[in-house]
Amino acid sequence: QVQLVESGGGLVQAGGSLRLSCAASGRIFSIDAMGWYRQAPGKQRELVATIGSGGSTNYADSVKDRFTISRDNAKNTVYLQMNSLKPEDTAVYYCNADIIAYSLGTMRRRSDYWGQGTQVTVSS
Repeated sequence: QVQLVESGGGLVQAGGSLRLSCAASGRIFSIDAMGWYRQAPGKQRELVATIGSGGSTNYADSVKDRFTISRDNAKNTVYLQMNSLKPEDTAVYYCNADIIAYSLGTMRRRSDYWGQGTQVTVSS
């Protein structure tokens, strides 16, 4: 069983910073892309940032130059450093990972996994 566990959300004033973490655990063979998505009340879930296994990154235009995604492959963990936060960044942030995990015995299976979400609230 593979799990993604997020941490680091909370309440911060506009202009402040937060760092989100997401650790993958379980019978993992390898992890390809990892990323962060967010969903504000009444809105669809949207991409925030992704990072490939080799470190290539992709950001939503709304967070470029403010947010930085990184990963520690040895720890199966992805991070999101969020600076210069704005009230419109308020949302539940979800971690996502494309993971090849062991299933039966040594068989492997690729699946898309999601964390439980962590609330980020930015006050004005």
